Amino acid sequence: MQAVRDLAARLIDNVERVIFGKRDVIELTAICLLCQGHVLIEDVPGVGKTMLAKALARSIGGTFKRIQFTPDMLPSDVTGVSIYNQKTGEFEFRPGPIMAQIVLADEINRATPKTQAALLEAMEERQVTVDGVTRELHSPFLVLATQNPIEYEGTFPLPEAQLDRFLMRVSLGYPTPEQQMAILDAQQYSHPIEDLGQITDATELVKTQELLKSVYCDRLVKQYIVQLVDATRAHPDVYLGASPRGAWTLFRTAQARAAVHGRDYVIPDDVKALAAATLGHRIIISPAARIKGVTSADILDELLRVTPVPGARVK
Repeated sequence: MQAVRDLAARLIDNVERVIFGKRDVIELTAICLLCQGHVLIEDVPGVGKTMLAKALARSIGGTFKRIQFTPDMLPSDVTGVSIYNQKTGEFEFRPGPIMAQIVLADEINRATPKTQAALLEAMEERQVTVDGVTRELHSPFLVLATQNPIEYEGTFPLPEAQLDRFLMRVSLGYPTPEQQMAILDAQQYSHPIEDLGQITDATELVKTQELLKSVYCDRLVKQYIVQLVDATRAHPDVYLGASPRGAWTLFRTAQARAAVHGRDYVIPDDVKALAAATLGHRIIISPAARIKGVTSADILDELLRVTPVPGARVK
C-alpha cells in the first residue's frame, strides 16, 4: 500500500498549499476521490469550497467545470443538449458541464428536484443519457456539491435518494486567526491556485483506485460496520437509519483510510474516524428528537460508545 500512501500524501500536500489548515477535510476528500465517490460540502460561503475543487482538478490534471445551480436551471443545462446543425443536416451533441472529471455543483439545493435528479444517473452510473443516447463519463469522475446550511429561503432540500449518492458529507469550517493571517500573506500578490502544479495523472489515479480493493478487512471489523449501521435504524430518535449503501461506503472508505495511512488492513479506528462523514447525512432524525436539538452527530457519538469494538476487552 506504499503506492497509495505516497500518492495520497502528495495529493494532500499539494492541495494544502491552497487550503490552509484543513488537512483532515482534504484527507477525507482525497479518500472520496480514491473510492470513486462524491462529496457534499455543507458550509457557509467563502471558506474555500470552490478552491478545494479547483485544487483537486489541477493536482490530477483533470478537467474542471462549475455548475451554479439556480431555480430556473433545466436538466439539459447540466447534462448537455442536442442541437440541429443546418450545414450537416444532423443533430450535434453539445456536452454539459457534468462531462468534466471534477465537477463543482455549487448550491445544489437551489435547483428544482427535476434538475437535481439529472445528477443521479451521472453520480451513480457514471454516464448521462440525452435524447436516448447514453454517453460514458471520463474517469476519474468526482462531484463536489455544496449547500449553505444557514440560508434555506428559496431552496429545495435534497431528497434522501440524492443524499445517499454522496459518499461523504464534510464541512470546512472557519480558519483560525493564524490560518487567516497565512491566507492573507499567501494571496497578497496572487492566488496560490495559479501556481499549483500537477502531481499525478488519470492513469496513475485509476490504478491506485483499484489497489484499494485489496486492502484486508477482517470479518469481525465487517460485523462491527454492520452493527453500527443496524443500530442507526433501531435508535429511538431516528426516523430513517442508514441504508445498506451506507454500510458499503463505510467499508470502502475504511479500506482507503487504511491505505492512506500505510496499512494493508483495516482497524476499528478507521471505521470510527469515518462514521460521522459517511453515515451522518444518511440518518434522518425524528421530528420529536429534532425539537429537542438531537443531531445525527449526537446519535453516532452515542452508538460508537455503546457498540462493542472487535478485540476490545470487557472490563
